[in-house]
Amino acid sequence: MREMSEFAGLAERFLAMLANERGASEHTVRAYAREVRGFAAYLEELLGKDARVKEVEHLHIRAYLGELYRRGLTKASAARALAAVRSWFKWMAKEGLVEQNPALLVSTPKLPKHLPRVPSAEEVNRVLNSLEETKAGGRKKSAPEDVDAVAWPERDRVIFELLYGCGIRNSELVGLNVDSVKWGDDAILVRGKGRKERLVPLGDEAAMALRSYLPARESRLTAAGKGAKVHDGPLLTNLRMRGECRLTTRSVGRIVKAIALSRGLAADVHPHTLRHAFGTHMLEEGADLRAIQEMLGHERLSTTQRYTQLTVGQVQRVYDETHPRAK
Repeated sequence: MREMSEFAGLAERFLAMLANERGASEHTVRAYAREVRGFAAYLEELLGKDARVKEVEHLHIRAYLGELYRRGLTKASAARALAAVRSWFKWMAKEGLVEQNPALLVSTPKLPKHLPRVPSAEEVNRVLNSLEETKAGGRKKSAPEDVDAVAWPERDRVIFELLYGCGIRNSELVGLNVDSVKWGDDAILVRGKGRKERLVPLGDEAAMALRSYLPARESRLTAAGKGAKVHDGPLLTNLRMRGECRLTTRSVGRIVKAIALSRGLAADVHPHTLRHAFGTHMLEEGADLRAIQEMLGHERLSTTQRYTQLTVGQVQRVYDETHPRAK
């Protein structure tokens, strides 16, 4: 059996710490694992499997970024890799395994600044209204039989209502259980990044969608012989009630895209687009930035402040309507 290099061993220790001590999500651990293991393998090939981590310099990290570019990766991908390497060396410095973090001497690739395109409130409402009509009229014949997308109108409406009405992440959405809905508080209990919990208000429309969906969910679970999950199981289930029955983030992405395209929205609409729309539309209607921060589960206000850049149109309208020289 081939002996593990120090690079590989320390990479695995770091990833285990992320998963166990910090309680990082599976998605985060997978992303870090890809980047850190990739860099560890590069170092082993460059410096030799017997080399020590203390020999690593910032020039090696900079050379690795160059290698990523040669492989065809974008600046955004290279920036993610650098962020993971920085975190790895930060942990090693804290553990006394290295004297300093050489990754801090490597500049982050400059990324083009672009704002996410967000559908208007009218466009989102049009989609939600159409889902209500589809539910009332039954599933459309054109809906595919062999995929989750657009095949369960009651559930699909809940997906849109919670992503847009509550501003939650895709991973948070699929992580909801039946008991996550706190009817007495008109809220849902969301487990976000780092397993932090927060209560998010549950609007009337989302509550109505849930009340319409839950009986259909119970019926399908019971028919599949999984009635035990009716009151103690995933809120959003897959179509065929396979395995744990929990809907996956990938399926949610397909459902959102299929419905968005069929209703005339842009082709690049995905679950996170609805989260951006939540923050943008609330801000446009005068909601307090800190309240939006709390509902979105942002650790830093600066993250929420990105939404202020999305409301230039509102500022322009106010100026046109109120400034004497604009008339």
